[in-house]
Amino acid sequence: MKALLLREIKSFFGSLTGYLVIAVFLILNGIFLWIVDGSYNILQSGYNDLTPFFQLAPLVLLLLIPAITMKSISDERKQGTIELLVTKPLSLNQIVTGKFLGAFLLVVIAILPTLLYIIILNPYGLPAGNMDMGSTIGSYLGLLFLMAAYTSIGIFCSSLSENQIVAFITAVVICFVLYMGFDQLAELFKSSATIIEKVGMSYHFKSMSRGVIDTRDVIYFVSLTIFFLMATVFNLKSVRK
Repeated sequence: MKALLLREIKSFFGSLTGYLVIAVFLILNGIFLWIVDGSYNILQSGYNDLTPFFQLAPLVLLLLIPAITMKSISDERKQGTIELLVTKPLSLNQIVTGKFLGAFLLVVIAILPTLLYIIILNPYGLPAGNMDMGSTIGSYLGLLFLMAAYTSIGIFCSSLSENQIVAFITAVVICFVLYMGFDQLAELFKSSATIIEKVGMSYHFKSMSRGVIDTRDVIYFVSLTIFFLMATVFNLKSVRK
């Protein structure tokens, strides 16, 4: 599996894909957080925290991660190399995990430079250094779990079709429904709003962003990630037969 993981990383950074993903993520966040007027502008928020970033990042990643994962398996199927891959001395679990970790690590690398935002903002509070680090750390941890869930969904959708565009659109739709769809649904059925909200990723991400790590939120994201990875394995069993 290590060889497969390294192969995935090399494929990302052996072309423009890896560098483009990092650049797009940082540029989009930079424009909305520091330049464009609006609710996401940190300088206009009046608060010494990264709340606007953690509101914006899930939306940017909702499009970016499916773009990264759309070719993970669909390209293998289109080129006919998936049959060769599944005949190697690797279990389907290892193949899917290797694909998942390769894409996930790329996204982790993309968000690492945003840690500079903490260094930039921390001295400008009143008093200086009063940034709520508990909330910031919880938000970054929640973002990692959210990224893992997005990535597993993207890998699953990539296994459904040889067409990368179909894989991309399907992943975006599923991620959108799971992140924002249940919040919208809760507004329609206010009598059951709390129950409906808890099904969506946004509720658990916001819960972790408060700086209190609840095991229920962790279990939710881990279960969701494993579910889609297992669904991918199940889907690939038809190729091995």
